[in-house]
Amino acid sequence: MKFLSTRNSAARYSAVQAILQGISPDGGLFVPETFPTLDYRALLPLSYAERAAKVLAAFIDDIPEENLLSMARTAYARFGAPLKDGILELYHGPTLAFKDMALQILPHLMRASCRAVGETREILILTATSGDTGKAALEGFAGQSGTRVIVFYPDGGVSEAQKLQMVTQEGDNVRVVAVEGNFDDAQTGVKRIFASDTVRERLNARGIVLSSANSINLGRLLPQIAYYFSAYADSVLQGVIAPGEPLNVCVPTGNFGNILAAAYARRMGLPLGKLICASNRNHILTDFIRTGVYDRRREFYTTSSPSMDILISSNLERMLFELAGRDDAHVREWMRALRENGVYALDGSALRTLQDEFFGGWASEGATEAAIAQTFREKGRVIDPHTAVAISVLADYRTQTGDGRPCVVVSTASPYKFGRAVYRALGGDVAALDDFACCEAIAALVGESVPQSILDLPHKPILHTAKCAPQDMERVVLHE
Repeated sequence: MKFLSTRNSAARYSAVQAILQGISPDGGLFVPETFPTLDYRALLPLSYAERAAKVLAAFIDDIPEENLLSMARTAYARFGAPLKDGILELYHGPTLAFKDMALQILPHLMRASCRAVGETREILILTATSGDTGKAALEGFAGQSGTRVIVFYPDGGVSEAQKLQMVTQEGDNVRVVAVEGNFDDAQTGVKRIFASDTVRERLNARGIVLSSANSINLGRLLPQIAYYFSAYADSVLQGVIAPGEPLNVCVPTGNFGNILAAAYARRMGLPLGKLICASNRNHILTDFIRTGVYDRRREFYTTSSPSMDILISSNLERMLFELAGRDDAHVREWMRALRENGVYALDGSALRTLQDEFFGGWASEGATEAAIAQTFREKGRVIDPHTAVAISVLADYRTQTGDGRPCVVVSTASPYKFGRAVYRALGGDVAALDDFACCEAIAALVGESVPQSILDLPHKPILHTAKCAPQDMERVVLHE
């Protein structure tokens, strides 16, 4: 199995090379040369770790499958991806967010990739986060020999729990830096660093090589494919669908990596139906799917679902590569237009292909709160704002299309990471409460305990207070 760049389909890279590099030297993202096939029926009797190893082995042939299985069993020893009442719960990992599904196994893949290519330099992991990736990367790589991690997050653009999870992180090999701007500013800064020959050469002179833990890294994307196969297998086992029957998926979406994993699963033969892309008030993806025009020249909003507060969805480039018939020249032109003019547009055939596969919808803050309240009222379960966006958009999709086939809603985070927003949606008076008191109030409503990792946050020392402007991120990386 070889991997191409979305901006240079002539180049070929092995899986381990792609995982280590994170991003192609030409600025493109790595995509598989071909999509392997995988029969979901073979996964029915397996554990989540065993299912994940099968998916990874279909793409990664330069690491033995038994080694991939060992990694998966270690990564998913204490959590998996349970499917309950049509909601795929991806937040049972150590940081209470779906990013753990990939970032608990990524360090293992990195180490194995280093061994496979004989890489002896120290790996510097650069990550921009809209809230969850940062902590998941820190949790996965903290204390790991041969690696260092720098996480950039938008100052004021994450929840209090998300911020505290990052700035209290222990470990001699980790740094957390607030960026004066939004997530797009942080993400653009990281991409600029990766594209800089000067930065790469200066780090190399010190025995350091750059890599990424963002979803642009192939090692982030491939593990995410696994939980769609697992959800389909569990839907069959639970009698929700008959074997081979199409299953819709509704995904709260910001950087497009999560829903792209579903699109990749379909290309591997998984019988998925409509891929429903759910956005919040920053609904650039909704507009793109409906019109074929991607226009980032718009106001940016800070919402209760910060992981979707994004106007430049990096993983969309991988989907564009498929929509263009894998023509890298089209992708380069679209990315040039986005960079220089802030907008690009699909032609008619590409738009029809996009709309055949995806439905785009969005939920306002009011609709998000209503979905949280309604889900609690009708099902007695509490959901976070990102999951609520998906539930709201799914209801709109069914009303607009009449498509009532079974659908899995992807739940990306624990409600306790967003205590204030959730408690307010449930009718609570948050005026005199901090985020953690709100969490206690939510737990009392549903008769459960607040996760200990959340309870501990207010009592941990703040270890990271650095802040920088977007244009100074390079100097942070170079320690200047």
